[in-house]
Amino acid sequence: MEIGAVLGLEQLTWGMLILIVIAAFGAGWIDAVVGGGGLLQLPALLLIPGISPVQALATNKLASVFGTATSATTYYRRAKPDIRTAIPMALIALVGSFGGAAAAIVLPAEAFKPIIVIALLAVALFTVFKPQLGAATRLRFSGHKHHIAAGAAGLVIGFYDGLIGPGTGTFLVITLVSLLGYDFLQASAKAKIVNLATNAGALLLFIPHGAVLWLLGGILAAANVAGSYLGSRMAITGGAKFIRIVFLIVVIALIGKLGFDVWNENVSPLLAAL
Repeated sequence: MEIGAVLGLEQLTWGMLILIVIAAFGAGWIDAVVGGGGLLQLPALLLIPGISPVQALATNKLASVFGTATSATTYYRRAKPDIRTAIPMALIALVGSFGGAAAAIVLPAEAFKPIIVIALLAVALFTVFKPQLGAATRLRFSGHKHHIAAGAAGLVIGFYDGLIGPGTGTFLVITLVSLLGYDFLQASAKAKIVNLATNAGALLLFIPHGAVLWLLGGILAAANVAGSYLGSRMAITGGAKFIRIVFLIVVIALIGKLGFDVWNENVSPLLAAL
């Protein structure tokens, strides 16, 4: 029996499955270090003939939940992040992801992508020209102000994850570094806990609709877990400097991906109409 028939995707071949598993491993590694693994894993899933976009999104989230849980656990054991900030932020982000998913029904994600590209360019330039950014933890708020800022950031980024998705972990890291004042290592550790909640929130919407491909998702989850474990160990060993370098690479990739989408969805049709 062909592997595609077993997994419920008739046109899925062994070669394509191996490629997607490798992508899932790489996505787990990227997610564990700075987030943004969906840039690799989701497009790989969309290459499968016959898979619907919602099935790809749902199966991607299933794999990501297991990978993010692995990296969150590894960071918690080794980096000891402050869960008094991370847990409330995660719960608020979960609510935000529900709101974003609801907004996606009414407002097309394409309308927000140009804004996101501009924001990412600003983030990249800010990180490049501030080499000491995220090198050490220097909290900018204390007491209730700290938790209010963290909650507001969680709500906004959770909403983004529900609405669009790519680069959620990356946005979490830069927000925790630039807004709250954490170093890159502590920011990555907390980002994994928050990102776990936003992924779980999306799955709570996808599962009742029967959109998850469970067998394929389970295979990708195993690869994602392996990549996440390796990535989190390397990030903890390499520290803030290593994470900063990977962060910039992922941000540039995000700019390229979303910039390409903006061109195809907005600029190219205008030029064709002229």
